[in-house]
Amino acid sequence: MANELIRAFQLLKEKEWVDLTHTFGPESPHFAAFADAEFTTLFNHDDGFFAQRFSFAGQYGTHLDAPIHFVRNKRFLDELDLKELVLPLVVIDKSKEAEANHDYSISVDDILKFEDEHDKIEEGTFVALRTDWSKRWPDKEAFNNKDADGNNHAPGWSLEALQFLFQERKIKAVGHETFDTDASIDYLKNGALLGEYYVLEQDTYQVELLKNLDKVPATGAIIFNIVPKPEKASGFPVRSFAILP
Repeated sequence: MANELIRAFQLLKEKEWVDLTHTFGPESPHFAAFADAEFTTLFNHDDGFFAQRFSFAGQYGTHLDAPIHFVRNKRFLDELDLKELVLPLVVIDKSKEAEANHDYSISVDDILKFEDEHDKIEEGTFVALRTDWSKRWPDKEAFNNKDADGNNHAPGWSLEALQFLFQERKIKAVGHETFDTDASIDYLKNGALLGEYYVLEQDTYQVELLKNLDKVPATGAIIFNIVPKPEKASGFPVRSFAILP
């Protein structure tokens, strides 16, 4: 007879699963400070088996940033607890705003308006910012969206919105579709990624370069962030997916 765990598993398998992860390779968009990924064939089937070597920065493709990525004396990737990586998912849709203004930065007022429609964001959730920026993938030029002076323009989180979510709503983690937590315009103004530092300073993680958030409801889904466990790593590509209610 199936126990409660098997019954729960069978129920999950009946639901719709949405992949939130980009396929990435040597030609994929990536943070400007990193070199292109390198995929090298070590052996092919003529040798008896197919094996490859992969070389890329930990923060490459859809990836998970561990707290240590920005903040000294915080946890490495391998120190994150398994149950932290599976959370209720909230998706705040600011795609129309981001389309109209590539420098859009989500505000506390945006969050309060979201709650007016979808109820208060619950403690311990993973909150994702939907901007549909992921639809620019894998076009590097479109994803970077540089102006004539070479400055990127991409939407993101405001520091005030992140502080509200972590301090007032006590969420667990955040995610977004862009390279950085902060809107590009805020980075240019502040000379630093203040929002990203703040998130990781909470001794939690974030997931960057998510996709398919347009296929996930505002509330009610669960996010799984399945990531390898390299020793003392600051981050690594992740396989993120959502199970819909």
